[in-house]
Order: sequence, then structure tokens, then C-alpha cells
Amino acid sequence: MNRSEEKHIYPIFDQILGRKEKEDFLKQKAMVIWMTGLSGSGKSTLAKSLERRLFEKKFFTQVIDGDNVRAGINNNLGFSEDDRNENIRRVAEVSKLFLDCGIITINCFVSPTRAYREMARKIIGTENFVEVYVNAPIEVCEDRDVKGLYKKARAGEIKDFTGISAPFEAPEHPDVEIRTDQSSIDEAVQQLLDFIEPRITKDRSDS
Repeated sequence: MNRSEEKHIYPIFDQILGRKEKEDFLKQKAMVIWMTGLSGSGKSTLAKSLERRLFEKKFFTQVIDGDNVRAGINNNLGFSEDDRNENIRRVAEVSKLFLDCGIITINCFVSPTRAYREMARKIIGTENFVEVYVNAPIEVCEDRDVKGLYKKARAGEIKDFTGISAPFEAPEHPDVEIRTDQSSIDEAVQQLLDFIEPRITKDRSDS
């Protein structure tokens, strides 16, 4: 978009119902839970179980999964450096929209570099962003390999595959680190709940 086109954009954010009204309605505080980790580390499995537990506790959520996004809104993107960056940028902007709706969003993305995750954090807002490092050794991830991706990467059929032919920069100071090779799914979900629930629970007296 060039500058002349930008002149014809008139946001109406100040004219629509705000986040507070929607959080009051949903009786929760919105948050973006950003899960990062190698393919096969357990991000999607953990996200699905966390969503179910939160739903049982009457929280309203949305899971945004990397494969789902690339099958839909980002189906025009490949895996070049620019496309990976744009993939994360779009997801962060969509997450911000969910945030403004008062919804707790659980994101599952390899997001392999600190720069990608920092960009997402800046778009979403540090106060709204929980970084969860879903950590498992690459040998464990390869052993799981339910999608067969590591096998293809080892055979040279997939280029720039994170953990094999492309680097993964582990978070230096994640809000939560889950070792899925050392914890059961129930233990991992409980660890996440212990951290997240106090931050998304809205004082009913505020409503």
C-alpha cells in the first residue's frame, strides 16, 4: 500500500464497542497465549487440551493453529523468509482483533526466531502476550513425527525445515516452559492453567 492509498483509510476503532464492554459481557480478561516450539513438540495437542479445560471453566477461547491458518487466510504464503515473517504478522494482527473482542486466543506456531516472536509481541502488546515455550528434544519430536515431516526433511524433500536445515531460537525468558518429554498432557495443562487462570479471571464486581 502506498502513501496515497493510506490517505483514504478511515479507521473507526473509536466508534465501536470497546474491549472492556466485551470482557464484561464474557466475564473474562482477554489474553493471547503464544505457543512456540519445534514441529512435534506438542503445541497443538497442548492447545486443544488447554482450550477444553478453559471451556469447562466457562472461558471463551479461540485456537489459531499454524496448519489451519496456512490452509485458509495465509494459503498464498510459502516458506521463504519474507513469507514466514508475513505469516506471523498476519496471525498477530488477527490475534489482536480477537483480543479486542475479549477472547482468549491460543496460538500454535513454530515461530522459530526471536525476531518473529518479538514482532508478534509488539503488535499484540506485551501486557496481553504470554509466551509459552513447548520444549521437547529434537530426537523426541522426530520420534513422534506424526506428519512425516522430519523424514522428508532428512531426505532433502523439504528445504529450510526448522530444527534440521533451519535454526530454532529458543526463547530466553519465556513466561512458561513446558517440557512435554517429561510431563503428561494433564500435568502440562495444569502447569499452564496455574499461570494463566489468575490473569484471565475477571473480578465479577467489575461487571
